[in-house]
Formats: sequence, structure tokens, C-alpha cells
Amino acid sequence: FFELTRWRGAHLTCVCRMSPIVVLVLILHATSASALTAGLPRQAQSRPLLGFRPAAAVLSRPARSRNRPEMFLPATLALRGGLAARTPDQLFNVLFFGLSSVCSIVVALPSARDIGASRSSDAAKPSKAARSLQLRFLLVFWLYKMADWLQGPYFYEVYASKVINGAAMTTSSVAKFFLTGFSSTALFGAVVGGMVDSLGRKRGSLAFALLYALSALSTRAETLPLLYAGRVAGGLGTSLLFSAPEAWLVSEHQAGAFGQAFLSQTFTLAYFGDSLVAIAAGQLAGAAAGLRGPTAPFELSIGFLALGAAIAAVTWRENKGGAAEGSGAAEESGAADAPRPSGSIVGDAVRAVASDRRVALVGAVQALFEGAMYVFVLQWPPALKAALGPNVPFGKVFSCFMVCCMIGSSLFGAAIKRVAPEDIMAVLLACATAAMGAATFATGGALAPIVGAFFAFEACVGCYFPLIGTLRSKYLPDAYRGVIMNLFGIPLNLIVVAVFLSIGKLGLAGAFACSFSALATALVAQLLLRHTVRHDKAAA
Repeated sequence: FFELTRWRGAHLTCVCRMSPIVVLVLILHATSASALTAGLPRQAQSRPLLGFRPAAAVLSRPARSRNRPEMFLPATLALRGGLAARTPDQLFNVLFFGLSSVCSIVVALPSARDIGASRSSDAAKPSKAARSLQLRFLLVFWLYKMADWLQGPYFYEVYASKVINGAAMTTSSVAKFFLTGFSSTALFGAVVGGMVDSLGRKRGSLAFALLYALSALSTRAETLPLLYAGRVAGGLGTSLLFSAPEAWLVSEHQAGAFGQAFLSQTFTLAYFGDSLVAIAAGQLAGAAAGLRGPTAPFELSIGFLALGAAIAAVTWRENKGGAAEGSGAAEESGAADAPRPSGSIVGDAVRAVASDRRVALVGAVQALFEGAMYVFVLQWPPALKAALGPNVPFGKVFSCFMVCCMIGSSLFGAAIKRVAPEDIMAVLLACATAAMGAATFATGGALAPIVGAFFAFEACVGCYFPLIGTLRSKYLPDAYRGVIMNLFGIPLNLIVVAVFLSIGKLGLAGAFACSFSALATALVAQLLLRHTVRHDKAAA
């Protein structure tokens, strides 16, 4: 693929970027059409889906015109918020189809401009070495993320199905497993990050696969100590997943001097593809669980972990941090010649964060945004149940969320070519804060504003991850990159645990209000970062 794009230019790049969306749209077109008509009488199924009916015959409310186009849908559910009457499955099929179409347009427009630019200049084309680095990283990243996404949908069910000493697991017992994973990430993340920088980012990425595989295998256990040990291993693995591969990529990128634009493009591809991987993982997890029970998705994830680890072991070279240098920007720092003890690196990393305001502000933005995001992840299912009733098609809602993330990632890819990342982050956080504020006030009310707010926030999430990766590569010193990224995770996990433990008092609206407050604070931190960067440039 990457060799072909080098030979054939942006024409093939456009086709390759568009093809996943086109496939999604074509599949969903057939799925939506069959689902929309499945509940109708046979004679109605032969009528066109889109037609005109007199105003008096419109389903549940008067029309604004005498000839109004309307979908011939069964009036089995009247949703609050002014939406047309349809079943939840049908509703989210239509929304998914519409979002996929929007995503196709968002992807196509920048690609068309890139084609025009490629005709006049070949100077910006990445080198063969840069493309090789991108491919090696993306293959491992997507395989690891596939394993991570496979384990998510059946987390509750796999632990709820356990019977310990003759007693079935309760909801509170499952919640303790959940908190164990987050707590281990918060408690040991900094130490794990120090080991990543001192022993090597490649080794850290391989250790993730081992720890996550052990966590997956532990779901077959029938004793509490093994189950809790598995959750601790999963928490440690999560620390490695969100630090070691990125630290490896950025260090290799800086060693090759490939340019910031190429790194931002790599992050865009990584998280755009991550959304597709998440959709596919949901389908695979459902199929596996249907065949072999709730532990099957965890077992299946081991295969993807093994494949990703094998590719990393063969194609990645080792790089390390831990140099005794200051806290300047990443572009001013280099990899260490010799590793140092992880405890010493952690102390140096803390001093680096304390001495560089830019690093501290990037960390504040990361911790606050991702803390708000994880609270949202825990609370959107009950929020939709409150608005829609018990029959929420969670799989289809999740697919809609992932397409929104793809839209956000694509928007980042287009914006980063023209706008500074500090400015993009400020706009993104303003939009995310507004969306979460809307969700807070809409909770318990009409469906339409809640769904709209959720979709807007997910688009912000899709833009956020490649953007925060770009900012981290710009400001974090490479010597302490792994440990600093894990230090940022400590307040993040504390936010999630605190809200989770207080959810009985907060309620849905209170939890979303906490997310809103965190996002608003993140916006303030980002504006301070933007001001600091501009002040430093003016002073220089």
C-alpha cells in the first residue's frame, strides 16, 4: 500500500482512504433498507422507502406542507424530542447511514485538494524510510487496539458470570474488578513508565502484550485471587499500551527527522483506523461470545496480541529514554546512551514537568479531557436508557460513536495542515465543553438533544487523540516521555474512580456535570498553553 502510494501519488491515497467508508456505506444501505421494511406488511414492502403522502396522514404530528416526503416506517415507537416514530434499531441504522455519508464527504474533500497539490509539487512526499516507520507502527498499534477493543464489550458479563464459593457475582463485586484495573494504573503507572524509558520502548510494547494476555487468560479462573491478579495485570498493560508504542514512534520519528507534519499524519491514520478496528472488534466479540461464551472474546484477543508482538519483535528496533537533560521541548532532547534506574528517571521526570510550564499544561489538558471522557463512557448507556427505554441497541449506538470519531480524526488531518495544534485544541475543547454542557442539561429529557450532544462529543474525541499525540511529541522531553505520559494518567484515573464511587449521590446529571467542569478547566489550561507559546515566540 505505502509503496503504491509513493508511485501513484495522492490519487491512490484518496481511494485507499475512502474505501473503508464506501464499504461501510454500501453495507449499511442494504442493512438499513431491509431493517426499515422488515416489520411492514408484505404489500407495503414493495412500496418505495421515500414517497409523498397527504399532510393528514403523517405519522404523529401535522406536517408543515401539503406534500411532504416521508419514510414509510412502522409507528411502533414515538420517541421524545420531535423525531419521527420508528424503532430504536431503525433509528440508529438511519443515523449510522447518515453519519457514514458525512464521514465520506469529510474524507473526500481534503483528499481531492491533496490530489491537486500533488500535481504541482513532489517535495512534500514522505521518504521510503518514513513510510516504512509508519507502516511498522500502524500494524502493531491496530493489532494491539483490536485486542483491547475485543475485551471491552464483555467485561461486565465475564465477571458477572462467575460463581465463587457457591455465590454468584453481584454488581458491586464486578465494580470492584473495574476499580482494581483503574487503581493499578494510577498506582503503578509512573513506575511502569520509568521502566519503559530505562529498559526500552520496544520492550515495553512487548510487555503490554504479555500482561494483557495474562489478564485475558485470568478470566477463565474461578478464584478471586487469580481474577484480581488478572485485573492488576490488565491495569499495568493499559499503562503500557497508552505510552510505550507512542514513545517508540516519536523517538524513531525524531531520529529520522521526518518532520512534524508526517507525525501528525501518522496519528491521524492511527486513530481513524482505530475507530474501524473498534467496529470490527464489536462484531467479532459478539460472534465469539455467541459461540463460546463471554470468555471467548478475551481468548480471541490473545491471537491479536501475539501477532502484534511478533511484528514488533521482528521489525522494531529498540530505543530508550533516560538522558540526564533538562525539560525542554521534545525537539531539543535526545535518547539516552545508557539506561538509568527507573526510580531516578521518575524523579527527573517530575522535575521536568515542574520546571516547564508547557509540559505541565499539556498534562493538565490530557488528564482533564480523558477523565471527562471515561466518565462519559460509563454514563452514556444509562443516559440513553433514561431517554429511550430499556431496548437500546448499544452495538449500533457504539458504531455511530465510532463513525463520529472517524469524522473528528479526518477533520484533524485537514486542519493540522493549516492551523497550529494549540489553536485546534482550544477550539476542540470549547466544542467538547459545549457538547457536555448540553448533555448535562438534556439528561432525563428528550432524546434528540442527548444524541446530538453525544455525537458532537465523540467527534471531539476522534479529533483529540491525534491532536494530543502531536502536542506531546512537541513538548514532552523524549528522555522521560514514557514516564511523563504515565504521570498524566494518575489524576485521570483518580477523577474516574472518584466519580464512580460517588455515582449514587451524583446521578446521571451530576456525573455529566463533573465531566463538563473537567472540560471547562481543560479549556482554561489550553488557553494558558496557547498564551505561553505565543509569549515565548514573541520573546524570541
